Amino acid sequence: MTDLARAQATGRPETGALLLEYTLKALLIAGLSELLLYRLISRLGMHLAKVAQEYVVVDYFLRGASKIGFALMNFSAVLLFLALFTLLFSKTRGEQLRPLDRAILPLVSLLLALTLTFLIFPPVMLGSIAYSVVTVMVVWAIAAQYWMLHPSLKARAMIMCYGLGVSGWLYYQIATSTYGWLGLTSLPPFVYDIHRFGEALMVLATVLVFAVYSGFSFRTRNRRQRRRAIFYAATWALLFIGLLVMDGVLELFDPAAALSLRKGGRSIGWIFQMGMGYTFYLPFALYMAGLLFWAYAVVKQISMGRRAGYGLVFMFIAGYALQLSHQTLLMVLGLLLIANDGRVGAREEAGESFPVGFRDRPTVEASGAS
Repeated sequence: MTDLARAQATGRPETGALLLEYTLKALLIAGLSELLLYRLISRLGMHLAKVAQEYVVVDYFLRGASKIGFALMNFSAVLLFLALFTLLFSKTRGEQLRPLDRAILPLVSLLLALTLTFLIFPPVMLGSIAYSVVTVMVVWAIAAQYWMLHPSLKARAMIMCYGLGVSGWLYYQIATSTYGWLGLTSLPPFVYDIHRFGEALMVLATVLVFAVYSGFSFRTRNRRQRRRAIFYAATWALLFIGLLVMDGVLELFDPAAALSLRKGGRSIGWIFQMGMGYTFYLPFALYMAGLLFWAYAVVKQISMGRRAGYGLVFMFIAGYALQLSHQTLLMVLGLLLIANDGRVGAREEAGESFPVGFRDRPTVEASGAS
């Protein structure tokens, strides 16, 4: 009898299930803190250099936030490796492998091996190209598995938009690195167009995430849920329209305030560009709407105890520009979690435990239901 079968027979949680559960929760906290303190606030310090010179308190705060964020980045990297190893080990122990698991497991293992190798021996240009190529293969292998396991058109559209969006950045990385390795001074074909198109698809994916995982439906007979859906849609619409017309209205009544608002928006965009890779070339309202959509879906799924909620958080923390290896692995872990959705942890409900196994076939509609 396997450990998983023994755990189900005795009603006790499996050791691997508890390890994965607490690792995901710790990684969630550490990853969000690292994103805020290191990749965002430390970039803000670069923008507020003059203010930091005048006020010692600001300088100490920015330096402290940067150091704590860097430590959290290393800590989250350790948790990330632990979560991936635990997840892969759990998949190998399953009695029935899911479609494409025989391709995904070796590819993810290869990506982990390359990451560990390049941490010890920094890669040259060719190594960076190989790493990006393997990442593309991993992304589309998991995306294909998600497509096969989720027949919903909304879910398939979401994973296609996300996969193509990430591929836009990876094409930029592979093409520019290859041209640099070959010593070519010209630009790769369509490199900036594909990069910007990938960012637009990432924003579109946030809307589709809401459609797939939020559980909202205007056709529901539940009045409370219908009122909640209408309230959220109205709030989003007011925010979206307000942000779009704010600049024009201020330009009519106070051009100086409108100019100050634009500078502030460019500053915010610069911070997020440095921290997450978004260039904010689209209207700012689209990014804000996407953030609200993504956040609601994450809260809904995590409150339900679903792996998809954690996966969506890690995909958001990874950002668009996968400049660091731990961002790439966060994105891969997030994709694995949404593709293998299910209960997180050993929660006993009516005498039945829910270990982190891969017995239940994930259904997007069920996980997104209220």
